[in-house]
Amino acid sequence: MASNRQGRINDEMQKELAVLIQGLKDPRVREAMVSVIAVRATPDLRWAKVYVSVLEDNKAADVMKGLKSAGGWLRRELGSRLQLRYTPELVFELDDSIQYGAKISALLNKLVPQEEKEED
Repeated sequence: MASNRQGRINDEMQKELAVLIQGLKDPRVREAMVSVIAVRATPDLRWAKVYVSVLEDNKAADVMKGLKSAGGWLRRELGSRLQLRYTPELVFELDDSIQYGAKISALLNKLVPQEEKEED
């Protein structure tokens, strides 16, 4: 379990990366709706997994390539904004929890009208 300090650092990295990613000039990232879901740094702050979600499934691979190519710039900017002794190396992971939640919600919404029909 993450310590309180490490949790605060994860939260700050998530906020800053969300702002930085929105400002990227790479068209692969700019044309897609990208959300930073979570950041999990190792206890020594050498590595951090950044979980991102892409709204359009067909653009996810291109967005991940764009984020990987911008990783060095994002790390440098993150280091200057957070002023940590070590700025973690960023590893981007695709998180599909938003799409999964939307799919479940759509399935549940389909069930509700059928139940209302049965009650009548």
